[in-house]
Amino acid sequence: MKKTVYIITLTLALFSCKRLNIAPNSIIQDKDVFGTSNGIAAYMATLYTLLPIEDFRYQTTGGGTNSTGFGNFFYNQNLNMFTGEITNRESGNEGNASMSSNNYWADAYQLIRQATNFINTLPGFKASAGYSTAQINQWTGEARFLRAYTYFALVKRYGGVPLVTTVATAEQVNVPRNSEQEIWDYVNSEFQGAADLMQPTSEQRGRVNKYTALGMLSRTALYAGSIAKYGQAIINVDPATNKRVQGIPQTESLRYFKQSYKAALDCAAGGFALYRNSLPDKTANFYNLFYDVSSSNKEYMFSREYVFGYSVHQFDLMDIPYQLQVSGSASYECPTLDWVSLFDGLPRNADGSLKTVDATTGKFVYYNSPADFFQNAEPRLLASVIVPGSTFKGAVIDVRRGIFTGDITNGINAFPGSVPPYPVVTSPYNATTQVTPAVNSSGSPTVTLPNGSKMQAGGLSGIYGSWDQGTTTGFHQKKFLDQNLAAANVKNNYSTTPWPELRYAEVLLNRAEAAYELNLAGDTGANYLQDAFTQINDIRDRGGAVLLPNVAALNDINIIRTERRKELGFESKIFWDQRRWRTADIDINNRAWMVLNPIYVAANGKYILDARKLERNQLFTFTVSMYYQQIPGSEIAKDPKLVPNI
Repeated sequence: MKKTVYIITLTLALFSCKRLNIAPNSIIQDKDVFGTSNGIAAYMATLYTLLPIEDFRYQTTGGGTNSTGFGNFFYNQNLNMFTGEITNRESGNEGNASMSSNNYWADAYQLIRQATNFINTLPGFKASAGYSTAQINQWTGEARFLRAYTYFALVKRYGGVPLVTTVATAEQVNVPRNSEQEIWDYVNSEFQGAADLMQPTSEQRGRVNKYTALGMLSRTALYAGSIAKYGQAIINVDPATNKRVQGIPQTESLRYFKQSYKAALDCAAGGFALYRNSLPDKTANFYNLFYDVSSSNKEYMFSREYVFGYSVHQFDLMDIPYQLQVSGSASYECPTLDWVSLFDGLPRNADGSLKTVDATTGKFVYYNSPADFFQNAEPRLLASVIVPGSTFKGAVIDVRRGIFTGDITNGINAFPGSVPPYPVVTSPYNATTQVTPAVNSSGSPTVTLPNGSKMQAGGLSGIYGSWDQGTTTGFHQKKFLDQNLAAANVKNNYSTTPWPELRYAEVLLNRAEAAYELNLAGDTGANYLQDAFTQINDIRDRGGAVLLPNVAALNDINIIRTERRKELGFESKIFWDQRRWRTADIDINNRAWMVLNPIYVAANGKYILDARKLERNQLFTFTVSMYYQQIPGSEIAKDPKLVPNI
């Protein structure tokens, strides 16, 4: 038996060292790791900790999520910035420079090496340690899942990468890239193989099982099918191997969509279900989904767990509305009006534009409170976003962009930039004496109202004196913001909300999309359109959206794509969806995201809502070449056989 020395770090392990009764940093040998169930759990804990889940704490260096530093918080949120789900007041114009921070390579191969070593070494200890065949299969399946997940993180970024299936000390040196198709086929086959080995239930929450693997297969096969169908604009063949390292033959799309659909169907046997009826109110029910860690929550299929004292994050500190902040941070990531506008129930003009300005008169519409604009909004939206004027933690979230002090006898005409196509107008309120803006050269002014009372132009959670405080969009993210966390604990690294890496809702969305694609391709093997309709309406019903009236109404794949954007918002999934759909260069490039500015009208005590582009004119860049990231130059320097991406 070979003797290998391991350094197993459990600092951020999902399974605490205290529970395992193992020192956090132990130098141990094969018999110590593989000879006891505690050793197995410790090794597994390290693999899970290093897994590149793009969660609250994800960073691309140093092992995925092993840092508690401030800066890593923003990486995951940058993915959501590109899609228009949120803005971040710290950022400037975003393009190739930001994409380069999304690199993930060397740490991936280290994790792959450790998982492969586990798979190869574990069977040799079956007899001496007294492990059952079921135990060996479960643990091997878990390691194969984690290795496949890591290759997925690579292939979705770079296309074809070196496929390393042996344990070597220099596995990346002088190894050419496999084709992109080979990597996708490997990832999909490994998830299926892992599912075949594992038990239907996990050893503990936060670890994977048979159905987790099938759920991931429904994701990765759908991704591969989309690239095959929509990704023909980028084809790169390695001249040394004649392998297509970027791009998949279009003829493969049908096979992948079928694979995704079958995997999603197979998940139906796992006892999972959409989280519904835990609370009678649909808004409260959807919000509670992300905090219910009891066994009654059948929607979570794979989560990254956080436990105070072992592994925590700081989402509450960073995103709490300004008026509720305790430790000096707040409102860093603010949902955009672009994302909010996707939802049902918002007032609209006949032309479909938001009824902030009446399209017939050209005048602003009055609302008693900013929250009135959202009184009929889809509950799923109100569970995901704190809209201005709504209540959170018992406080009315007070958001203003300014106070209108002019004459309203003939109504208030739309400001420049306040109507479609919403051109960017920098500092629009500084151009008129009728609006006292929240941000001007003298800070956040106070206005004396007609009744003699005083009002702060920015409100308690709006822009307060400068761009560095308060919401910049009019909204706050509510999903993942713990309304029950005590104010004293809204501080650095005190948050424990789990990260939903895979929910059954996504599997149903995968199933619907794959079914719709198969129907478009003319496949007659099943009633795909009917099935897609059923899954979409089930998700819409849980979220309180308007149901599609019949199957014929599902007449555009963008209906399914929009449903994904709404359901999976802020969960780091839409960025990758837009890449596989090859729509990002249209959806993102040269875009400035939309905001909603509540403005108090002094003369009548009502509000107008000004929809416009973000005034800082923060533009995003996404060109066709950015569908694949460049392999880090340091890796190409080490391995001259790595042909660069085009």
